[in-house]
Amino acid sequence: MSVKALIAEDEPVLRSQLRDLLAEAWPGLEVVGIAADGPQAAALIARHAPDVLFLDIQMPGCSGLDIAKSASGRCHVVFVTAYDQYAVAAFDEGAVDYVMKPITLERLRTACERVRSRMDRPPARLEEILRQLADHASRTRPYLRWINLSQDEEVKLVTIEEICYFQADARHTLATTRDGRAVVRKTLKELIEELDPALFWRVHRSTLVNVNAIAGVGRDFRGRVQIRLKDRAEKLAVSEAYAHLFKPT
Repeated sequence: MSVKALIAEDEPVLRSQLRDLLAEAWPGLEVVGIAADGPQAAALIARHAPDVLFLDIQMPGCSGLDIAKSASGRCHVVFVTAYDQYAVAAFDEGAVDYVMKPITLERLRTACERVRSRMDRPPARLEEILRQLADHASRTRPYLRWINLSQDEEVKLVTIEEICYFQADARHTLATTRDGRAVVRKTLKELIEELDPALFWRVHRSTLVNVNAIAGVGRDFRGRVQIRLKDRAEKLAVSEAYAHLFKPT
C-alpha cells in the first residue's frame, strides 16, 4: 500500500534536500505535497490526508505546533527542527519522532523506520505532547542554532557557533566566518531576536559579534574601542553606546 507524505518547511533549500533524502531513506514513499508556510500546510493536509507529516516547528503564518495540533490523530508526525528543546521533548514523549537540522540521511532513515513501525496503528493523539512543548517554549526561549548562508549560487547550513560576526550593510546582512563572508536572509533585527544574547553581543548599530570569536579589545588612534578577532584580521568598531560591555568590572 502506498504511503503518502507531506513536507512542511519554509526554507526552499531544506525543502528540496528533505525531499531528495526521503527518496533514499524511504523508497516508495509518495510525497503528495510540499508546504512553505503554516496556512499552506493546513490546506494540503486537508486536501491530501497524508499518512506522514514531516513538519518544521518554526514556520511563518502559524507555527508547526499549530499544524501538529490540527494533524493530531490524523497522520503520523516527524518534527524537523533546529531547536534542541523542542526535539528532545518530542522524542522523549515517544508519540512522534524528530530530525535535527542539518538533516542527515542516517538520522532520517532512523526516523522513517520508527514511523514505519507505527503504520499499523492509528496516528497518535498529540494534545498532551503539544501542551508540554508549548509550555516548554514559553519557559525556555528556543534560540537559533543553525543558519543558511548564501554565497554565489550555493546555500549552506552552518552552526551559529561558526559565525564570527554579523554585519548589516545597505542591502544585506552579511555573516562572517573564519573562511569568508556570505549573505543571510534575515535582518539584523530578526537576528537580535533569535540569537542567544549571551553568545552574540551587539557592539554597533550594524554589528553583532560572537563573544567566543573575540581575541581582545583595544583602541584605535582616536581612542575608540575596537575588537580583535581570533580568526580574522579585521577589527570591529565598538560604538560609544556599547563600549560599557568591555569596561573592567
